[in-house]
Amino acid sequence: MKMNISVQKLLTKMEDELHLAKATVKEENLREKVYSIKTLCELILDEKQLRNESTVTAAKGIIQQQSFSQPMSMTINQPKKLALDDEANGDSLLDF
Repeated sequence: MKMNISVQKLLTKMEDELHLAKATVKEENLREKVYSIKTLCELILDEKQLRNESTVTAAKGIIQQQSFSQPMSMTINQPKKLALDDEANGDSLLDF
């Protein structure tokens, strides 16, 4: 299940984590807050990358769809008809 979280909400959460990081005295807590901020940054960057990839994929799909919808100018060479004996009744293998 994909959840759409706005960039603005992520930035607000990053601000909250930054305020908590500035207020902490323990280095362990500071590292946790900084790591949280890093994770939120990665979410924003990944989301933008996914959007770019989906735009490129959609564009490729449109290009492929257009190329398939154009008629193909191709000639099909039909094989020569076999010379039939006098006893053959027609062109089909099922004609006896």
